[in-house]
Order: sequence, then C-alpha cells, then structure tokens
Amino acid sequence: MKDEEPGAHRPASRGALWGAVAWTLGVTALLVTMPLAARDRLPEQVATHWNGSAPDSSMSVTAAALFPAGVWLVMTLVVAAAFRFRPGRARPVFAATLAGTGVLLTGAQASVVHANLDHTRWQDAAPLGLQVALTLLASGTAGALAWLAARRPAAAPAALPPGAPVLQLPAGERAVWLSHAANVPIQVAATILGLGAITVLLTSSTGLTDGHWPAAVCLALAAVALLLASSAHVRVTSQGLHVGFGPFGLPARHWALAELESARVEERGAGEAGGWGYRINDRGTTVMLRRGECLVVRTRRGTDFAVSVDDAERGAGLLNSLIATAAGVNL
Repeated sequence: MKDEEPGAHRPASRGALWGAVAWTLGVTALLVTMPLAARDRLPEQVATHWNGSAPDSSMSVTAAALFPAGVWLVMTLVVAAAFRFRPGRARPVFAATLAGTGVLLTGAQASVVHANLDHTRWQDAAPLGLQVALTLLASGTAGALAWLAARRPAAAPAALPPGAPVLQLPAGERAVWLSHAANVPIQVAATILGLGAITVLLTSSTGLTDGHWPAAVCLALAAVALLLASSAHVRVTSQGLHVGFGPFGLPARHWALAELESARVEERGAGEAGGWGYRINDRGTTVMLRRGECLVVRTRRGTDFAVSVDDAERGAGLLNSLIATAAGVNL
C-alpha cells in the first residue's frame, strides 16, 4: 500500500484498449466516408490545400478520402508499437496523440468537404478561416482531456491474505489503498454513441445533411452518461473513502472516517444490484461494474454503499483499521 507514481506500472485496461480500437476504426470510417458520401456534390478534383484564402493544390475525391485515412492508420500503428514497448509514463502521451490527431484529421476533412461542396472546380473552393481555428481548438482540448484521463492512478496492490478483515498499521505509518474497476461493454457503447454524435455533427456542419443538432446533442449526452457509469476509481486514506466516476474521477463521492461505521466485502452480481452501473434499491447504493467482490461500507446513517472493485478485501481491512483508529479504539 505504499504510494507509487501515478500510472507508472498500471497495465492498460481492456476498456481502454477496446475504446482505442473503436476510436481508431471510427475515425477511419469518418475520414473515408465524408468525401465519398458527398461525391455527387463535389468537383472531380477537390481542393486540399490553401495558400492564404486561395486553394493551390487538389486531389481526386478518392485520394482525398484515402490519403488522410492512411496517415491516420500509420500513426495509430506507430503509437501502438511505441505503447507495446514503452507503457507506463508514456501512456498519457499516447492517449493524447490518438485523441488530438483523430479530432484534427476529422475536423480537417470536414473543412475540406465543406469548402468544396457544390463547386464545379476545385479552384473555386471557399476559403478556410474559422474552421481551422475551431479544429485546432477542438484537437487541443481532446488531447488535453485524454492526457488527464490516462494519467490517473488506478493500480491495486497484491491481494490480502484471507481471514484478515483489519490491517494492523504501525504507529505513524501513512497508508493508502487505490483500486479501479471498469465495464468494457459500457465503455464501448459510450464510444460508439460518441462517434455517432461526432458523425451527425460533422455531416450537419459540412452541409451533407440538414441540421440534426438535437440528435447530435442526445447522442453526446447518452455517451457522457454511459462513460461516467462505466468505471470507478476508489481511494482509501486517512481522510476517508473517495469514489470517483468516469475517466476523470468526476463526479465523485466522499465519506470522512467519522461518517463511516464499518467496511466489509460481499459477492454481488448485476441481478442483486438491479442492473449495471449506478443503482439504488433496498440494499442501498451499488456501483455495479463487474460481477464479484464489492467493497461495502455502512455509514453512520445506517445506509450501505457498495462498489465492485479489485482487491476489495484489502480496501475493507484498511478502512476498518482507519475507522477504529480515528474513533480511538485499540485493535
């Protein structure tokens, strides 16, 4: 339970890997389909580069669809290879690169399609201005958010030997327990809904379809809701119990030691909790992310809160020890 540098040795979760795969395929599909879907409304050659406000270079529609997709796939292969041989501290850099570059390329492709739409010659393509600034802003924001999400600590220590509900801590020793759990299907569903929102947004902004902003907003809100309910980061310290939701650990719930009566471990499934995600029923509140061990705390109000995380027994043992110490009880 000693403190470690955040993310230094944390293995990639299956949710993160599947999310990266879905993001890679989704960006590839957008880069290819946007020009091809608008082929009937584009000139045979489309402007792909501007010198100031005037276009000065062009490609065929097919090349304009395949070239950025090829660049994107090569970049993702390089990132995957680098991650394979250099995980750990480089994880936030890889996540930021995938997120930022994906948004940059899709934004650039949408701008190219919009500028060439309904023109007979590529030389007549509209100038690019605000689109470039918005694309760069969105790319930087996506990269920063991915970097912050990937650098969160989530390593769990080795399992506690059975039969030890309370951990004995030497006087004055500072202890912390960190754990994490995620539901891969929910994370993948959130990624798909997010890509759907981006697709609707891009097709509407480029003029390929009529404005479907309500659909884009609904898809985006559903994606965010699923993403927040797909993972949990749990921390036990001398300050109490802290449970953060989603990739950024926000929103979060916190209980001071004085608010807690005890902690225990229970085996629970989705049927007992009432389903997956954040559930409230007669057993209290349960954050059900995967079947199996749950860390369950009883508050002094008489209510239970449970979260399914790895190494729950050690977390319960440390929490009980800290609660007893704070209450002046000798173990």
